Amino acid sequence: MNILLGFLFHITGGVAAGSFYMPFKKVKEWNWENYWIVGGFFSWMIVPFLAAWVFFPDFLSVVFSGNYPIFYVILFGVLWGIGGLTYGLGIRYLGMSLGNSVILGFTSVFGSLLPAIYYDFTNTEGKETISMMASKTGGQVVLLGILLCVISIVLLGRAGFLKDKDLKSDKNNSEYNIKLGIFVAIFSGILSACFNYGIEAGKPLAEASMARGVNPLFQNNITFAVLLWGGFATNFIWCMALNFKNRSFNQYLDKSKPLRKNYLFAALAGTIWFLQFFFYGMGESKLGNGASSWILHMASIILVGNLWGIVLKEWRGVKKSTLKFLYLGIICLLGSIALVGIGNSLD
Repeated sequence: MNILLGFLFHITGGVAAGSFYMPFKKVKEWNWENYWIVGGFFSWMIVPFLAAWVFFPDFLSVVFSGNYPIFYVILFGVLWGIGGLTYGLGIRYLGMSLGNSVILGFTSVFGSLLPAIYYDFTNTEGKETISMMASKTGGQVVLLGILLCVISIVLLGRAGFLKDKDLKSDKNNSEYNIKLGIFVAIFSGILSACFNYGIEAGKPLAEASMARGVNPLFQNNITFAVLLWGGFATNFIWCMALNFKNRSFNQYLDKSKPLRKNYLFAALAGTIWFLQFFFYGMGESKLGNGASSWILHMASIILVGNLWGIVLKEWRGVKKSTLKFLYLGIICLLGSIALVGIGNSLD
């Protein structure tokens, strides 16, 4: 039952993460930096604080007690924040389908495997290592699922390049830029994996919350609240710099623009974004924060992002041969999710 619940929680989080950018498309007459940071206030500050406070009203006393390594949690949050910042730019330049595939593909591999490799050298008790995974049937199946996820990323990336060749320019996305987008996406994907490292660094906080009586399902909310402070700091500095450069500060209060709708949709996007980790934390409480949890989460996001790309007709007008790579990549993603689920059920 724990495995099934963990699987469902991760899939739900993936749906939220793959869909959060949709409300941003309803924002009108605002620069990217304006709606990104407004959404960020909700996704990195307001909603995580509420999620931690509702289940653990005294969580700040634990955070600031001086007994826990919050510096490293925040540091990983800052590094992840750079990845998250460039994630938005990657989606902007590549669209939902290709942007999600490349960025989250790199995040999947680095986030799922590097902690397991690291723990092989540090011999940390209770942590899943890469050698442990390779020595068990279930672990081998999970690793096969990760490999299939990598194959799907290659296929989806190939589909994106063929799309660029077929269309010459993306009429559905006036900012489509394949070269700049791929560079930004790779950079973002590698740094975005730092979120998983932040969760690992924040384990003492999660354990402290459970010691205070917090339901294990919600143990990670305290870690997320601290981790996202670092992410917010990075994005806030960058967006304020862009506001200054583009002289877009006035857009926040310009009554000639649809302010009510813009704030509403930006807040909605930010809230949906955080729900991915709210449900990730619940799934992690059932499966552990090993390779399985991270790859399930990432594969679900990539899958949902590509499905949204199809719904939004980002692939309209491409050749059938290009669509074959897209659909084959999606099939491989589904296969990778299935393999990870099966692998967890075997051990």
